[in-house]
Amino acid sequence: MDLKAHVFAELGDLINVYKQLHANPELSGQEAMSSKLVADQLEACGIVVTRNFGGHGVVGVLENGDGPTVMVRGDMDALPITEETGVDYASSSRVTDNSGNEVGIMHACGHDIHMTTLVGTARVLSKCKNHWNGKVIFVGQPAEEVGAGAKGMIESGLFNKFGCPDYCLTTHVIPHVEAGRITIKSGPIMAGIFQLKIIVRGVGGHGAIPHESKDPIVLAARIVTSLQTIISREISPLTPAVITIGSIHGGTRANIIPAEVVMEATVRFSDQDTEKQILKAIERTCRFEALSMGIQENNLPIIEFDETMHLPATINDSDLVDIVRESANENIGHENVMEAEMLMVSEDFSLFRSAGGPKISSCMFFTGAVAKEELNLCRAQNTKPPSLHNSRFCPPPEPTIKTAVTVMAGSVLKIMQ
Repeated sequence: MDLKAHVFAELGDLINVYKQLHANPELSGQEAMSSKLVADQLEACGIVVTRNFGGHGVVGVLENGDGPTVMVRGDMDALPITEETGVDYASSSRVTDNSGNEVGIMHACGHDIHMTTLVGTARVLSKCKNHWNGKVIFVGQPAEEVGAGAKGMIESGLFNKFGCPDYCLTTHVIPHVEAGRITIKSGPIMAGIFQLKIIVRGVGGHGAIPHESKDPIVLAARIVTSLQTIISREISPLTPAVITIGSIHGGTRANIIPAEVVMEATVRFSDQDTEKQILKAIERTCRFEALSMGIQENNLPIIEFDETMHLPATINDSDLVDIVRESANENIGHENVMEAEMLMVSEDFSLFRSAGGPKISSCMFFTGAVAKEELNLCRAQNTKPPSLHNSRFCPPPEPTIKTAVTVMAGSVLKIMQ
């Protein structure tokens, strides 16, 4: 079978699909048009489609005799960013956010490429059914950016209704790798995440009489500094982990010591043991920094765990990585297949791996998404291409889509053969 010829035959129309998706982005939980487009495209391939599953989720099932079950996932939501790419298919969509501000919407994380890859893989597999046996579950997933989409589909009974896959596959664009190439690795490839709100309590008073107060701003500053030593002095330097205090609010005027300060933290980790170690260390640090300032037991910091932003690390299983790597070597050339570096960003694709009980063999590979000419120019100028979540992020459609679809479809075929 000439996989590359099949992909090339679809490429022109897939680029049109991509441009339509790029020009009409939708925020998390609002993916009505994107969901309909993906569902319509899958149905046009003869795939049995269930719409609006777990929100705006799409599930397409393509069965072709006895064999393994493979899930292919593409996420669909965009970001509240005003696009500045200047391309003729740029988004002009705008929306009012929860604060009443009008903001632009943009596919600044490549989910338009991911949806197009899902559609392209479905087209290729539906047209070469004499070359594979088994079942493919195509999942168009909403709300990845807010960590809610995979959970919503799983809790709605995704694997109970459509069958538990033997393998889960997805791709994510990466902006610092040349289009036409992929990167891949076994083990953790994206970090897990949990988020906390830390309410630092003290005793308010006059700024000129600090000894009659317990200053929560000073305590918050001590906690922020001490939290960084958890990573630098308690976690092995060889273990990826990050603690970031991204928000801190307290006080109203210069001469008023407030009663409390509220901080928000994001924590990234590569394995469950490290996650538990960091959480315990944060709790210990907050408690004993407060006690060292004379804060009473009934007024110690309150730590609130944000269950809506808690995801495990994205783990690539070596058996499936070997299959994807072999497929990529055969179809795009071994010179275009590189070892990935773990990213400390997080992905809710990680939830599918354990959603069926026993661990499901899973793999995410990164698809290069910057033109060779732009990458060379950046290197010459000692700069970097626009990153994910940047208003100027814009993958070159033809090589990016061609590579992603070729590797994805080729990997499914290799499993199914």
